[in-house]
Amino acid sequence: MLPPSLPIVVIAGRPNVGKSTLFNRLAGRRIALVADTPGVTRDSKDAEAQLRGRMVRLIDTAGLEESAPETLAGRMRAGSQSAVSQADLVLFVLDARAGVTPQDEHFAQWLRRQGKPVLLVANKAEGRMATSSILDAYALGLGDPVGVSAEHGEGVADLMSEIADRLPPAVPEPVEDFDDNRPLKLAIVGRPNAGKSTLINRLLGEERMITGPEPGLTRDAVATILSDDQGRAIELVDTAGMRRRARVEEPLEKMSVSSAIQALKMAEVVVLTLDAAEGIHDQDLQIARLVEREGRACIVALNKWDAVADRNATRKAIMERLEDSLAQMKGIPVVTLSALTGAGVDRLLPAVRLAHEVWNKRIPTGELNRWFEYALEAHQAPLVSGRRLKLRYVTQAKARPPTFVVFGTRAEQTPEDYTRYLVNSLRETFKLPGTPIRLQLRGTKNPFVDDE
Repeated sequence: MLPPSLPIVVIAGRPNVGKSTLFNRLAGRRIALVADTPGVTRDSKDAEAQLRGRMVRLIDTAGLEESAPETLAGRMRAGSQSAVSQADLVLFVLDARAGVTPQDEHFAQWLRRQGKPVLLVANKAEGRMATSSILDAYALGLGDPVGVSAEHGEGVADLMSEIADRLPPAVPEPVEDFDDNRPLKLAIVGRPNAGKSTLINRLLGEERMITGPEPGLTRDAVATILSDDQGRAIELVDTAGMRRRARVEEPLEKMSVSSAIQALKMAEVVVLTLDAAEGIHDQDLQIARLVEREGRACIVALNKWDAVADRNATRKAIMERLEDSLAQMKGIPVVTLSALTGAGVDRLLPAVRLAHEVWNKRIPTGELNRWFEYALEAHQAPLVSGRRLKLRYVTQAKARPPTFVVFGTRAEQTPEDYTRYLVNSLRETFKLPGTPIRLQLRGTKNPFVDDE
């Protein structure tokens, strides 16, 4: 069972007034990308925060701009409007240094028509020059403005109190332990324009992420919660497209890629989204190797499958490339789908759950050592410097990913090809497809153990 829904506080305003800086300040940690460039935030981003003892769900939105619906700015505005429609309270943010602009006046009128409670926030209010702008904000007819400096933290404590006072009354939470139902953390990664945001929108059943033909629309890692068909929670994270490092030049894109990598590191399962019509690229394999290096469960989603002419040949070519290039993740699950039409998307979350179970798997020591005896009989340990290695027993040190330790005389000298044989045998015997397996080899120091 999921915890009760939290009151929703949406941060809205025109571009570059400091919405994301305020979002990070209220959340108490850096979540949203912040830069001087207008329009850094494109997708709504949310986080839980505690404001004066009240837990709330904060939503950072893209800047409100007047644009045609089919344009990028128009699609960003639609996403912001969707967030506002869910709000229990809207923080309408102005730039106190710039004063009240015609754009602010236009969107203040629009907000009044939405019928949502609005708290006016005059940001960048440090210094005397901002005082007159704060007074001007009264003309918007949205009540008393609260002056803050999100960058420096000034006035934020008073703002938190104002927010808490204007929220609907708290609903008593049932006494239950939700720790056993923590959301599975799932990151959607891939190269630019592979269809990651479209896939998340399809899974959510709403146009939550900005999508379009332009590559690189998603800039920050954006998390949202959904329930699978069994009512279990999954925390989905959409990430920016990851290009080869040599081609990443703009500072903002570097921040976006860094945010994507951090999201990957925090995930439990990663869906590597490929454009099936283009096939598999070296950069896709680089991302998969990063997933393996970080020890995360991985699934490959072959998106845009409806645009593939020769499906048998395409699937065969991609599977062979995966098997050849990702030796440490043999048997990686592959799901063919079309995020645009929805075909095959229903198979993705069950595959994610299965990959998560494999990633969490623990094998009893007795079963492990019976396998170990068989593996040593089938292919005995090799000779090193003229003497045969004596590998004695194995144990599982941890799961997430499955990690095993082999003990024996000079075990640390075991050649790589024999280590690979043991890993592959482990994977096959205990059905651990697609998950990274860690195998550590430790030599015994016991003087009573025969070294001959």
